[in-house]
Amino acid sequence: MILPVVAYGDPVLRKVAKEIDADYPNLTELIANMRQTMYNASGVGIAAPQIGKSIRLFVIDATPFADDEELTEAEREQLKDFNKVFINPTVLKEEGDEWAFSEGCLSIPDIREDVFRQESVTFEYFDENFEKHQQTLTGVAARVFQHEYDHLEGILFTDKLSSLKKRILKKKLEKISLGKINADYRMRFPNIKKK
Repeated sequence: MILPVVAYGDPVLRKVAKEIDADYPNLTELIANMRQTMYNASGVGIAAPQIGKSIRLFVIDATPFADDEELTEAEREQLKDFNKVFINPTVLKEEGDEWAFSEGCLSIPDIREDVFRQESVTFEYFDENFEKHQQTLTGVAARVFQHEYDHLEGILFTDKLSSLKKRILKKKLEKISLGKINADYRMRFPNIKKK
């Protein structure tokens, strides 16, 4: 089932999400719904807070990046199978030089900005079968993970922009929270009064 994506301005996007266990109700169905919602919106990742659930869960399918000729062969190789579920992830370390990449977010449609992130991230997580893994990602794969992980910490990519950029985007962000945006997928807007 395709779920509405929570828009910028909803308090759930600012909460630190809670860990879940293997008994979380309808987890398999929730993951399937999140994937369907992500694909419907042409996203490469979606976190549970973006569908209104403040839990430590996100899904990523960054395989479309594997065809990007501008990336190195090693990056494309890392991305070609990067389709995973992450439950209760914990970042162990971020390393390397910060580099800029144009990021967008399903909760913040029509805004893309260069965001600086470190080039490598090492983390632990549970998969959908609650098996524990440790992994290190670099480049674009690391960035997609870091972006989704930030959602679990109540952080949006716009928080990482300069104060000048934030001021420039303020009106656009207000319009998104009021539903004055044409997204080509279902959204839930926090500041639209119910009639």
